[in-house]
Amino acid sequence: MRSERRLIAQGHLIDTGLMSRYLDIVLENGGSYELHRFDIGRTVSDFSEVEMTVTAPDTAGLARILENLTSLGCHLLEDSQEEVVLKPSDRDGTVPDDFYSTTNHRTRIFSAGRWLDVSGQRMDAVIVARDGAARCVKLRDVKSGDPVVCGIRGVQVFPPFREKEKGDFVFMNNEVSSERRVELVVAQLAAAMKEIRQRRGRIVAVVGPVVVHTGGSAHLSRLLRGGYVQALLSGNAIGVHDTEAALLSTSLGVDTTTGIPVHEGHRNHMRAINAIRRCGSLKAAVESGTLKSGLMYECIRNGVDLVLAGSIRDDGPLPDTIMDMVEAQDRYAKSIEGADLVLILGTMLHGIGVGNMTPSWVRTVCVDINPATVTKLVDRGSAQASGIVTDVGLFLRLLADELAVD
Repeated sequence: MRSERRLIAQGHLIDTGLMSRYLDIVLENGGSYELHRFDIGRTVSDFSEVEMTVTAPDTAGLARILENLTSLGCHLLEDSQEEVVLKPSDRDGTVPDDFYSTTNHRTRIFSAGRWLDVSGQRMDAVIVARDGAARCVKLRDVKSGDPVVCGIRGVQVFPPFREKEKGDFVFMNNEVSSERRVELVVAQLAAAMKEIRQRRGRIVAVVGPVVVHTGGSAHLSRLLRGGYVQALLSGNAIGVHDTEAALLSTSLGVDTTTGIPVHEGHRNHMRAINAIRRCGSLKAAVESGTLKSGLMYECIRNGVDLVLAGSIRDDGPLPDTIMDMVEAQDRYAKSIEGADLVLILGTMLHGIGVGNMTPSWVRTVCVDINPATVTKLVDRGSAQASGIVTDVGLFLRLLADELAVD
């Protein structure tokens, strides 16, 4: 028995490629469509609007199509009249099988006769609606009896649409290219960071150890001292290599000045870990005068929120590294709250992790010498990410110089 539903969508449907994606989703899932209306915006600032009927051979096929279309901003035409479906969880950490899985786009639900904005927006969560409020909740945090949104009825998703006529942050798109002039995009990024700092906004840096290896830590330290970074998120490795460089002037046993391996340099990262563990913490190492420079030092001296998430491969680890992964994820998510800009610098692992937690309306810039890093970030749902393909150390030096921080 064939099933069909009528849908409507509004936005920059042509220049964002959304309209093509809508039709591809229908056809790839064995469905068909009929366009009833397609009003194209006359200027770059005007939204386009489409109304169409989607048909599938069976209800299961239609459900797959509708789930994919809803996540990209299509709404059921009758949504304004239909209440969201809420079903209780029957035990902690579980939800009904037909739960709605969230995207990182702004979402609202129609409940108790009114639209509710969903708070804590992130991808791969569920929506719990209670007491006139709706929020994203990780599956592990669902409690027995929580009313969970199921299906797509009464759910609306709003992907962000870039306004082409705006001059600020004009390089913000998800194209990845090594042919852009780095100085130009650095100047645009610096202007945005100055504006955020001026209004006391929040900038989060997600960094990999390559920042130390490429000599970028000295310039990222300048940003930390200048108040341009409010949170620094990374893993145990950045703390280890940064403290090794600060204490022993090497990074993985390589002299940071000459680039030449030093005698018995393979021991140096363990010597650095040992020194910090003897102090008890990074903060204690700074207060005792043991640690006098570096990213860890600047974070502690300047009150920057520092979160180090551990992994199975970590040496040591440093006493500050959070080895409980659930706790580390929660600390990351807390640091991202209220962020205006996320800078991902030379880390695919932590970059993708942060991308999963970041709403799509938050500016996200990924800097890496490898174009695949930002491509993978975008492929995993962080479509707002913009890629700058260049050496991270060079990028940080240019950025610090553009911001004129000492």
